[in-house]
Amino acid sequence: MVGAIFTSACVAAVEAIRRLLHPAAPSHLWALALAGVIGYTANYLAARIRLRAGRHLDSPALIADGHHARADAYVSLAVIASAIVVALGAPIADPIIGLLITLVILRITWQSWATVRDHERHHH
Repeated sequence: MVGAIFTSACVAAVEAIRRLLHPAAPSHLWALALAGVIGYTANYLAARIRLRAGRHLDSPALIADGHHARADAYVSLAVIASAIVVALGAPIADPIIGLLITLVILRITWQSWATVRDHERHHH
């Protein structure tokens, strides 16, 4: 599961760098923003449910899954922010937002790995 979160960070980084090298204003900004809102809402709710259940059941896998959903929620927020800044005429901010989100996801990756590692230490 931690690997999946790290993969999300890598994909976000590659996309951000690609947009820095080849800037192109996304079309259909309203659809992009709406997709971001839907993605954020679904992932935020999934993260809350999984994190609460993971803590209740003492399941590091479920907690890590909750962190992954939280990372996906942040990516959705970045989609919304990117649509807004491009609509306002600042397309260079789009890849910068992508790089910032990459850092957030890397932090979540670290937290998830630490959760699993600590659980393993206490149960062996």
